[in-house]
Amino acid sequence: MTDMEILKEIRTAFEREPRIHVHRNHIRMDFRGGALVIEGEVGDIAAKKLALECAGDFAVNGLEDRLRLIPVGPVEDGALRNAVIDAMSKEPTLKNCAIRVWIKGKEETIRETQPESGGALHVFVEDGVVTLEGQVLSLSHKRLAGVLAWWAPGCRDVANRLAVTPPEDDSDDEINDAVRLVLEKDHRLPADQIRVTTKGRVVTLEGLVFREAERTQAETDTWYVHGVGNVINKIEVRQ
Repeated sequence: MTDMEILKEIRTAFEREPRIHVHRNHIRMDFRGGALVIEGEVGDIAAKKLALECAGDFAVNGLEDRLRLIPVGPVEDGALRNAVIDAMSKEPTLKNCAIRVWIKGKEETIRETQPESGGALHVFVEDGVVTLEGQVLSLSHKRLAGVLAWWAPGCRDVANRLAVTPPEDDSDDEINDAVRLVLEKDHRLPADQIRVTTKGRVVTLEGLVFREAERTQAETDTWYVHGVGNVINKIEVRQ
């Protein structure tokens, strides 16, 4: 197919997925240097992840992700960076990780540890996008760090480039464990009432909550987890 035919096929795939909200969101696509570039603004993380999944099926020579969430309100990069650093500094799971940030082209050390203790997190923030680099001890650490960045007010995107040392093989079980951990970390949720199963990177949520906001938040948290390809929300809401 030609580039134009491929773009038409992707747009047709977008139309078939109502959660992408093609008429409400602003998604642009083009081929540059052979790679498919997808950019614009979307209203929620589900629309972003699903658009990337659909487009990825056609991106033979690579996919460049420039999709951002529409900002809820004006948040300066400094405030966003501080929120990310604060969350990671307080997270017990990451207590052995060194934390470093880049501010105006200079690296600053927020917390130092022994080199072999628990890895190092390098945080960059620009235009509402949080980039994480460095290395951590497990895939669970990598995924949790990414979600903490997503939770920071004003975050429009997270580029999670953390390396896992030593390397681990990813699997549905790893994703499932990470989703459970994230739901337990979110104090707004009755995590003990939510069941999680994962198959082929598709996460199914079941259980019982008392408010629609909790049902929605559980799904959003799941989408934030790195590696999740789709979410099926079967959680019930009962008074």
